[in-house]
Amino acid sequence: MTESVPLEAAAGSTLVTGIGELTTNDEELGQLSGAALVLVDGLVAWVGPAERAPAADTAVDVAGRAVLPGWVDSHTHLVFAGDRTAEFGARMAGEPYRAGGIAVTVEATRAATDEQLTATLRRHVAEAAAQGTTCLETKTGYGLTVADEARAARLAAAEVDEVTFLGAHLVPPGADAHEYVELVCGPMLEAVAPYVRWADVFCETGAFDADQSRAVLTAAAKHGLGLRVHGNQLGTGPGVALAVELGAASVDHCTYLTGADVAALTGSDTVATLLPACDLSTRQSLPEARALLDAGATVALASNCNPGSSYTSSMAFCVATAVLQMRMSVAEAVRAATWGGARALRRESGEGAVGVLRPGARADVHVLDAPSVTHLAYRPGVPLTWAVWRAGRRLR
Repeated sequence: MTESVPLEAAAGSTLVTGIGELTTNDEELGQLSGAALVLVDGLVAWVGPAERAPAADTAVDVAGRAVLPGWVDSHTHLVFAGDRTAEFGARMAGEPYRAGGIAVTVEATRAATDEQLTATLRRHVAEAAAQGTTCLETKTGYGLTVADEARAARLAAAEVDEVTFLGAHLVPPGADAHEYVELVCGPMLEAVAPYVRWADVFCETGAFDADQSRAVLTAAAKHGLGLRVHGNQLGTGPGVALAVELGAASVDHCTYLTGADVAALTGSDTVATLLPACDLSTRQSLPEARALLDAGATVALASNCNPGSSYTSSMAFCVATAVLQMRMSVAEAVRAATWGGARALRRESGEGAVGVLRPGARADVHVLDAPSVTHLAYRPGVPLTWAVWRAGRRLR
């Protein structure tokens, strides 16, 4: 490997050459061998055979390693404080997962300072980036008061690519459900709107029913926010149908689907975002990824990194699980964890697109210390990230 400038230097162009296998997620470019990339001003400027690559200020020879777009993690909950290892231990001992455990994190998060929450958020963002995640969404939802939800949104907006309002995560203990939904749809939504692009709702038994979820999503849409839904995690229910009906960008979990749910997703622009690490941690069934893919639905994979039900930031773990236990091919799983996540965030097209490597896309590059992406499932649990660029800046 040769480098003519320090890693932290942001100016100039970078040639990434000697790529053994290049996954572009671009329909025209496809998968390339013996390829190279040129990165300029935070974007991919050129893609093609290494022998025809133009000169650049900096050259990095990856010596036959595999290159793919950075992971796009489209579902996380990273503005939190506290610890829920006791809850995890109880689940491993046979206790069922219940949505009410969220209240434990709410109490700790409300008590934390801005500095404490920011430090935890930054630590998890850095942890994810070191494993190849270059585009990250995170949600509010551990404040559940106007002031605490607005604080979470403000802190998140300074640290991640996409912020989602999830005031409708749980009805706070002791609160009246109807009054709380009105608070979410009114003052809380007004307070967070300057900091967020999306709104979400936990449409599930023990959280919000279909009518309450519809009210939250309808109010959010009137504020110009894109829609997301937590749905069908703990059993079949209205989440998928509601997401499709309202044109949500994504419905996340999809652990329990009916044939009608699969058909609805297939005929829509709503992405089915699967969260396999969460299902393992809560000892749920894994989603029927094969049924969704075979029907033609768009599928994404995400970590759902949170302190209660899925405390991992490893997208590689999610990919390996999808391949080894959900019958996805390696190519399908990698695409779902990159392009699929980008599609769920509506960031897969245009200049600065993520989840793809083509001219004009954001220069988010993930190099594996392996000759092909197959090693992500072939060597599960082995840290394979060798180098990462985000928007043209090398992180490791």
